[in-house]
Amino acid sequence: MVRCWSLANSSGLKDITKQPVTSGVFQGSILGPTLFNIFISDLDDRIKCTLMKFADDTKLSGEADTSEGRATLQEDLDRLVEWANKNLMKFSKDKCKVLHLGKHNPGVQYGLGSTWLESSSVERDLGILVGNKLNMSKHCATVTKKANRILGCINKGITSRDKEVIIPLCSALVRPHLEYCVQFWSPLYKRDVDRLERVPRRATRMIKGLGSLPYEGRLRELGLLSLEKRRLKGDLITMFQYLKGGYKDGDSLFTRIHMETMKGNGCKLLLGRF
Repeated sequence: MVRCWSLANSSGLKDITKQPVTSGVFQGSILGPTLFNIFISDLDDRIKCTLMKFADDTKLSGEADTSEGRATLQEDLDRLVEWANKNLMKFSKDKCKVLHLGKHNPGVQYGLGSTWLESSSVERDLGILVGNKLNMSKHCATVTKKANRILGCINKGITSRDKEVIIPLCSALVRPHLEYCVQFWSPLYKRDVDRLERVPRRATRMIKGLGSLPYEGRLRELGLLSLEKRRLKGDLITMFQYLKGGYKDGDSLFTRIHMETMKGNGCKLLLGRF
């Protein structure tokens, strides 16, 4: 139960009274997100680790390479339980998981109140499947499966094979699954790159008159780029914006090469060891 202030007008006089509110804010209201943000604004008070909030999802992260770091992480979990009890709220403990990152992570078990949290090898974070090895192979396989399923529906439900029909449908329904937040999960291994590329390869083969051409030839005829080149193009555009001051503290991310010759330019970067 929460309490709010209400104004009562009687005979021209205003009186402030406190009334109990036994119902919550219904979903989809205009004030709902604002009231919810106000309600959880003090969730990160006294939290020493990194706490991130997104709608009703809460993510707590910290370094676990020392006993002090592991103890701090457990203390913050206890503070979250204390906050929930104080504000008459509950964490869905069945959905709370621990993702251990790092090759030498000891994998200590943590508790949320009286419940021990289960360890997970992969977790969904804002639509992205993040594994404990950070190789993103699981996410690549998942989005490829979704995209192929939608492409199969287009193949069965649309009789036309003209490029004016297939390309807009694939751009609107298939490509978003393959490129959503790709800056974070861009594939590293060749097997994952090939797995993603099979989807546009199959889509371009559906277009009338292009089935006999190789994949690169079909892309050339349609004036399209492969997914790998689209990711590279996006990275180059973002890097150029960093170098030109489009983002705050962008220069600290790259080291430029100072060219003394006339043919050089100020956008060449020093290739360092990763």
